[in-house]
Amino acid sequence: MTQRLDYRKVIPDAMKALDSVRQYVANSGLPLELIDLIYLRVSQINGCAYCVDLHTRDLLKNGMKIEKIVLVPVYWEAESFFTEKERAALAWAESLTLISETKAPDDVFAEVSKHFSEKELADLTVAIAIMNSFNRIAVGFRRGPAPRS
Repeated sequence: MTQRLDYRKVIPDAMKALDSVRQYVANSGLPLELIDLIYLRVSQINGCAYCVDLHTRDLLKNGMKIEKIVLVPVYWEAESFFTEKERAALAWAESLTLISETKAPDDVFAEVSKHFSEKELADLTVAIAIMNSFNRIAVGFRRGPAPRS
């Protein structure tokens, strides 16, 4: 896959602004492991190879077992690997990423609301939104995984 456009060079100010939102999420108080799980799942749904690679590596670097990482796409069937809170957050991430299909259903919102305060839920939603933005840019311009030496 050939990258269509080096958008980080073409629109550095826009990418800096998006990065500042990502940094806000990182400092929001949500557990970093949960944020990376959300980023990974959103990126898997969107087919963003760059971000799937990046967030998988982040999770591994921070100590998550590979057995859990490979089960992210089927988290609802792997209850022993994911807490109720993680499953609720992942379901919310899926419903918002696929919003044209799901319309963010009330039952998914009710479940995620059981596990997160209003601020945490708002921050989680911002995390989902920012990763969807990054994915759409990276996929649109065909940014692939970083080359390995």
